Amino acid sequence: MKYKPLIIFLTISSVFFLSIISIWKIMATLQGLNLQNLNINQNFLLCILTTFLFIFIGNKLNHIIKIIILSTLFTALYYYLNELTPLWFYLGLFLITLFFTSRIRKYNKDFLKEDYVTEKIIFDFISLFGIIFFAFVILFPFYIMFVTSFKTQIALLVNPLDFSIDFKNNLYDVFKSYFVIFKTYNFGRYILTSSFVSIGTVIITLIFAIPAAYAVARLNFFGKTFLSTSILIIYMFPAIVLVIPLYTVFSQLGLRNSVEGLLIVYTATTLPVAIYMLQGYFKSIPKEIEDAGLMDGQNWFGIILKIIIPLSLPAIASVALYVFMIAWNEFLFSLMFLDNPKSFTLSRAINHLTGDAETPRQYLMAGSVVVTLPILLIFVYFEKYLVSGLTAGSVKG
Repeated sequence: MKYKPLIIFLTISSVFFLSIISIWKIMATLQGLNLQNLNINQNFLLCILTTFLFIFIGNKLNHIIKIIILSTLFTALYYYLNELTPLWFYLGLFLITLFFTSRIRKYNKDFLKEDYVTEKIIFDFISLFGIIFFAFVILFPFYIMFVTSFKTQIALLVNPLDFSIDFKNNLYDVFKSYFVIFKTYNFGRYILTSSFVSIGTVIITLIFAIPAAYAVARLNFFGKTFLSTSILIIYMFPAIVLVIPLYTVFSQLGLRNSVEGLLIVYTATTLPVAIYMLQGYFKSIPKEIEDAGLMDGQNWFGIILKIIIPLSLPAIASVALYVFMIAWNEFLFSLMFLDNPKSFTLSRAINHLTGDAETPRQYLMAGSVVVTLPILLIFVYFEKYLVSGLTAGSVKG
């Protein structure tokens, strides 16, 4: 075995492991644990020991058995060497160790003998550090928002920096903010409005984008080159530049302060990028399949409906998800066009609550969770379609 790659791997992986544990200890401190010392040197040695045992055991044990044994051993040693903390803290350590040992699954004695293994180790852990860092930066504000939504007004006044959740209260007190925003502030109506606008924007955008993208990808017509190269020119202008003229036009047409007006604006702003994404995918579909369809008696409409759309479902799903997220999260146009609370979208409703100085902070945070959580769950579930749709048209062969 080469000792240089081993030393580099032990050092970098242990630093990464220790970083995750330190983040967990910070999060535990926010939950009310009084952790006096991070014990960095001692915990770093524990991380090195765990990583070295992982390499030393190698393939002598089944991987699942190996990571369970190492995770249990690390948690037990940590419990013995550090201050006493609740059971849930050690359960978190156990799960973190499971995650870490699963991520270094490929690293064994044979792997460390390969050529350019040092570069592979460095690039692997740079990407892991980046993922953990950005996850922490993104998830930490959401964590504060989520925890604050369960607070009472008295708890926020007594200690505004306490980010723990007191589960000793009854269920109503814990979820009171959510009951209030739905009963008093009509967030149920805002969810329905945002859902209607977002789903409607997706449907209208796809109805226009699919045939337009197919025309740009397959048909020859005057101005095709200019259209295909300048289709995203609208995004060169900031949205604020478009708001004022659109506000004037929509006021004259009677579309301001209406959901229909938002549908028109959102469709117009998402249609160019939808066409751009779909036409790249359509170009990657072999033209011979369409020629076979024409020989079987299909017209161009039948080609799109029966051949192109079924073959392009990953790309269409990614475009639909992208358009839905844009429409769901959009704020500027809804702020300018909507004045009647009965027509507010969720983002506009949050802004309306923010403008009221008497609105308790926990209600604002609960409303923010209601805005964020659905789109987060949808993105996590459909993320594989988004990635496949965005990358499928990039390779031709």
